[in-house]
Amino acid sequence: LIFLAPSQPAAPLHPSIHPRCCCYFPPPSEPPSPHNLHLRRLFFYLSIGKLPLLHCFSRYLVIIDDLWDVSAWNIIKCAFPENNLGSRLIVTTRIKTVAGACCFGYHEHILEMKPLSEEDSRKLFFGRIFCSEEACPGQLRDVSVEILKKCGGLPLAIICISSLLASERSYQKERWKHVLNSLGSVSGTNLTLEAMRQILNLSYKNLPHHLKTCFLYLGMFLEDSEIYRHELVSLWVSEGFVSKAHGQNQKQIAISYFNELVNMSLIQPAQVDMHGSVLTCKVHDMLLDLILYKSAEENFITVVDNLEAITGQLQKPRRMLFNLDGATLPRDVNMSQVRSFANWRGSTNIPSLAEFKYLRVFIADFSSSSVDDNRKIDLTGLCKLYQLRHIQIEGCDNCQLPTQIRGLQKLETFDIDGSCIPMDIFHLPCLLSLHIFHLPCLLPEGIGKMKYLQRLRWFDTLHTSIDSIKGLGELTNLRLLYLRTGFSEDVDMDVLNSSLAKLCNLESLNVFSPDSWIPEALTLSPPPPNLMGLSMMRISRVPNWIEELHNLQSLHITVDKLNNDDVGILAGLPALMDLELTFSRALEETIVIYGTAFAILKRFVVYWTIMPQLTFEAGAMPKLQSLSLPLNARGWKKDESATPTGIEHLLALERISVGIGSDTESEQRSAESAIRSAINMHPGHAHIKIDIQCY
Repeated sequence: LIFLAPSQPAAPLHPSIHPRCCCYFPPPSEPPSPHNLHLRRLFFYLSIGKLPLLHCFSRYLVIIDDLWDVSAWNIIKCAFPENNLGSRLIVTTRIKTVAGACCFGYHEHILEMKPLSEEDSRKLFFGRIFCSEEACPGQLRDVSVEILKKCGGLPLAIICISSLLASERSYQKERWKHVLNSLGSVSGTNLTLEAMRQILNLSYKNLPHHLKTCFLYLGMFLEDSEIYRHELVSLWVSEGFVSKAHGQNQKQIAISYFNELVNMSLIQPAQVDMHGSVLTCKVHDMLLDLILYKSAEENFITVVDNLEAITGQLQKPRRMLFNLDGATLPRDVNMSQVRSFANWRGSTNIPSLAEFKYLRVFIADFSSSSVDDNRKIDLTGLCKLYQLRHIQIEGCDNCQLPTQIRGLQKLETFDIDGSCIPMDIFHLPCLLSLHIFHLPCLLPEGIGKMKYLQRLRWFDTLHTSIDSIKGLGELTNLRLLYLRTGFSEDVDMDVLNSSLAKLCNLESLNVFSPDSWIPEALTLSPPPPNLMGLSMMRISRVPNWIEELHNLQSLHITVDKLNNDDVGILAGLPALMDLELTFSRALEETIVIYGTAFAILKRFVVYWTIMPQLTFEAGAMPKLQSLSLPLNARGWKKDESATPTGIEHLLALERISVGIGSDTESEQRSAESAIRSAINMHPGHAHIKIDIQCY
């Protein structure tokens, strides 16, 4: 099975589906052409690149998701051999003409998705508002049926309308009739794009003003983007969308805005943490269509991807999503009112920065741009955009950045992937987030001056002076820290430990050592009192001081050696809910998770090189919902008991993922049979989602 799609799916594939490989190609927002670079790469990938195995398989099944154009199909189909062995292609598309082209004249093979049945529509509608249809008050039943008729069985329409009604908590019939009447002449029997937009627009119209602007700002991201919550709320704050309230900082208020949009089903959760908090989100295509429609109507966002289509719309743009390459904007376009500029696709012909007098947000991704070393993209003008709050640049090797930015006194976020860090960056009094995605990371002297800094990624102790390591301890507002360290005579571990101990507000710490194990001299004793997340990559043993981290909720740790005493240290952490444990070798034949261990752990992911026996005793991990582990089936024998024992004792288990390493199909089948037999001993095995991957 081979899976091809424009982006990674928002929801994971069904556990029973194990694609041999996946390939993601550009979404519909990028018009295809025979000269399209991504399309040509896909063709190479399929025909003579990484998938020549297509020509070797006796049979193959290929799924192509969200195909958008007949010309793209005419290119892609040439890569598939016609071997008359019963191979199949499954294509999904939104466009009937594409479906017709893909069926090779067999129109009976076209399956058109049907809307939800009346029964399923009622379940979805009433479940969202009242938890069940039986709980719906009698006076609302008739009007509910009429509203459902308008939705025409489309899940998105039902979810948006029911979320709107649920958020109002009003069971007055008059209010529900008002919602029904607001849908006007919408007919559920044949919903057009315009009718669907009218349904979704009702949810938009009922948003308070501050949420309307936050919702429309999602149009600054590309279709199918997975959007990080912390990035989105930072952009809202930078734009001035977030009010100030006594006792709450703007980030907390912005997160509450985000959660309201999630509850209204206007944005879709993608990644969710152990607390149920949404970390990343996506926007449904139909809602993005509404956003761009309203943004154009209200001059909120201007999408620049076709000069002919936007002629006359560029008089005074306020926010610009710039997807134009190979052409230059007309000179009469007034950029002075632009507050946000996003260039995700690496277009090199961007307008002169001198024109952006009131710019608050600058985002650009030049990582895929083709730039001559002697003609780098000139971004030196950023230093004169004094209203800037947010700078985010990828592909800095293709750019020329300013060497000084102390004039940007309102800058709150500086996020680049290059090594050219302005020497005066520590003179920015409002800077809250400094992300340098480049190692080694050479920060200039003076980090202790950044008193308001909350997020720092990376701080490189291997290329930093002792004075700078001391200055790290003065960043008492720091919430997140990415730290690179290792064995070096130039790193005084006592000074580093002293600085880390002073970070009283630190919530998340990531420690990484690229070429050696993290020195055992590194300690968090006494630990930062608010530390909830810790990641340590490459440490020889589980350090004893970890048991002092009483508030630790998430731990990702890579160790060389592991024994049962180490597991005992981790098992005693009272707040731990998420554990990823990687180790090279176990010092004992059996690793035992004893009864009462890991009292509130919900997610356990384990990786190992030399596999021990893993045993779960009765009472162990009573709250565990998700278990992921490897299984080495190479040289597998039926009398070997390499599968974990005691899975039946994990009474709260909801899903289990197993990666089976094998050399032969026989080993793979034997190992899979063994793990399924172990799972079948669980009293709730019928409801456990099983994902088995073979490699």
